[in-house]
Amino acid sequence: MPFERSLEIARRLDDVLSLIRTGRYSTPMLAEEIGVSIPTISRCVTALRVRGHDIRAENHGDGWRYVLADKRISRNGRAEDSKTKRRSTTSKP
Repeated sequence: MPFERSLEIARRLDDVLSLIRTGRYSTPMLAEEIGVSIPTISRCVTALRVRGHDIRAENHGDGWRYVLADKRISRNGRAEDSKTKRRSTTSKP
C-alpha cells in the first residue's frame, strides 16, 4: 500500500535525524546503522535539510560527522530556536 511506503520513509528520516543529533555518525556509518545504502542516506539528509533542519558536516580529526545545529530554518528563511521556538532575524544562507 502507498501509505506504508510513506510511513517507512518517515520512520527512516526520524531514525536518521535521531542519530545525527548524537553528532557521532558519518554517511557510511549512518548507512550501516540504518541498513540502507550511502546514496539513500544522502537523500535522507537532503530531505531533512529541505524540511528545515540545519544539518552540517564537521571534521572531527578522525573523519567527517554530521551534526545538527540548535536552530532550525523555517520556511520563511528565519532561524527558529528548536528549544524555545523563538525566531531570530538570521536569514538562510
